[in-house]
Parts: sequence; C-alpha cells; structure tokens
Amino acid sequence: MKQKRAARPPAKLWQIALALAIGAIGGAVFLELRMPLAWMMGAMCFTTVAAIAGLPVRMALSLRNCFIAILGVMLGSAFKPEIMGQLGGWVLSASALLVYVVTSGALVYLYFRRFSGYDRPTAYFSAMPGGLSEMTIIGTAMGGDERVISLTHGTRILLVVLTIPLFFRFYFGYQPPPGAVTGVSILNFPLYDLGLLAVCAVVGAVLAKLARIPAALLVGPMIVSAGIHLAGLTSHAPPKELVAIAQVVIGSAIGCRFAGTKLALVRRTVGVTVVSTAILLSVTVAFSVLLHALSSGIPTLDVVLAFSPGGLAEMSLVALAIGGDTAFVSSHHIVRIIFVVILAPMVFRLLMGRIVRQQKEAAADD
Repeated sequence: MKQKRAARPPAKLWQIALALAIGAIGGAVFLELRMPLAWMMGAMCFTTVAAIAGLPVRMALSLRNCFIAILGVMLGSAFKPEIMGQLGGWVLSASALLVYVVTSGALVYLYFRRFSGYDRPTAYFSAMPGGLSEMTIIGTAMGGDERVISLTHGTRILLVVLTIPLFFRFYFGYQPPPGAVTGVSILNFPLYDLGLLAVCAVVGAVLAKLARIPAALLVGPMIVSAGIHLAGLTSHAPPKELVAIAQVVIGSAIGCRFAGTKLALVRRTVGVTVVSTAILLSVTVAFSVLLHALSSGIPTLDVVLAFSPGGLAEMSLVALAIGGDTAFVSSHHIVRIIFVVILAPMVFRLLMGRIVRQQKEAAADD
C-alpha cells in the first residue's frame, strides 16, 4: 500500500503574495515578448521555476476558486444567441471525445506500465486525459501514488498549455493583441452588468456544488452566464483587468503544484510525462484531422483546442487568446471531464475485478 503524503499546512499570506508577485513579473515579461496568453504562461513558467528551485511559493485554493468562477462567467459570455444553430454540428465531435478518451488513455496506460514501471492504479489514473483533482483523489483512494498522479497531471497541463500557444505562435504566425487581454475596462464597466455577472458567479458556483457537477466552480458560473447571454440580458464579459488577474492566479497555481516536491521525483516524473504528453497530443492531432475531414464545417484549430489534454480553464483561456471558438472548446472540455470523472473509476473497478479473478483462477490451477 502506498503511503499518502502528509497534508501540507495552509498557505501563509506572504507565501501567496510571493507566488503572485513572481507570477505577475513572469506575465509582464511574456507580455513584453508578445507571447500568446502572456499573463498565464509567464506566471506559470516563473512560479514553476521558483517552486522547483525551493522558493516557498504557495497558492490558496480559495483564491484560485474565486478566479475560476470569474473565468466561468467569461466563458459563458461566448454563448451568443446565434450559437444555437451550431449545436447540432457538435454532436459528432462530442461523441468522438469518448473514443478519444478511451484511445489516448489506453495508449498512455500501456506506456506507463511497460516503460515507466508504474503500478496499475498509478499508471491508470495518471493516464487519464483530464480531471487532475478528481483523478488524484480517486487514484489515491484506490491504491495509487498520490505524488506521482498529481505531478503527472500537473506536468501534462503545463506542457500542453506551453506547447499549444507556442505552436500557433511560431508555426501559424499568430500575433497576440498588444494588451494581451481585450475587453471593457472595469473603469468603464456598467454597474448593472457588473452586478449581473457577479450574481452568475455566485449562484452558478453554489448550484453546481449542490448538484455535485464536476469542475463545479467553473462549469456552474459558465452555465448561468451562458443562460443570461443567450437570453440577451447582457452582452458583456468580465472586465479585462479581472481576466488578466485570473490568468496570473491560475498560472501561478499551476507552478505552485511543484512546491515541496523533491527534485529527483520532479525530474523523473517530468521526463516520463513529456513522452506521455507527446502521445496524447499525437492522438489529438489525428482525431482533429479526421474530424475536420468528416465534418468539414469545424475548423481544425477549434478541434485541436477542444481535444487537447489540458485543463478546462487553461485550454479555454488558450482558445480565447488565439481566437478559437471559446464556446465550442469549453463545451467539449466539459464533456471530456464528465467522461473521465464518471467512466474512469467504473472501468478501473471492472478491470481490476477481472484481473483479481484471473489471478485466483491461475492460483487454483497451480
């Protein structure tokens, strides 16, 4: 039985402030370099380096959750009334997500088992293309190594978020806008719309938590926000300053996941995860090309973003930054998370039950 890592004490205010300061500096540097998704990528890279170097950077879950809800409201604002006519065209791609999850998860599981020496629970829950928090909790409860599962998923998200925007930046020549974050400034924001969006964040988060929806703090506000935008009650997204701060907080939170982890474990896990992420992205590209050919109406860019095995919040921000269809991308990532969170534990129990029965039969034959 794997020993669970002792729970870390709550983050101190100065540790959070240090992480945010480093993240903000990283975001400003990346903004100056005209990098895509500058505030999040810069914060992520700088805090990751700081965490691995041993600096006491930490992130409060409550702070991250607050800005995740704001991001959910922003994603909901991408659902315009004219989008209703496009939903029928999403059925094929949403259905293909299940095949993608099974295919990519199986390939990475085989890689972890045969070439990385992971035990079955650790390999299985590390291989799932999504659900960092859920897979870590469930995988640990089923006997997996909490540190490896968490670090694998954190590294996967980091690599995908780094790779995808840079790919579009240098291969397709994408140039981000000078300010990196567009939208209405909070100084000019109508009070009615600001209050309405705040209600979306609070009510959506509470209702989704009560309904036990996966990624509730993002999905709930997104659904409520989508509803009021589809109803035409407002056309505004959250103020651009809040979106920029949300990117710094979310990027810093990714980097802080590496804090307190031994360098040897980081080095080994990152090396293994680079290969597994390459496998996932290869499967993503293959599915994207195939779906584009079959559907013809869905741009390959949107399918790549929708199927990329990054986090829901992170990949939705990438879609926003590089001009993808944010509603399409975020909706598909929600479907992917639902598939992973609901089906992965069920399939694991079935497989493990079969393995145990085979082992008993083999022992009886001996």
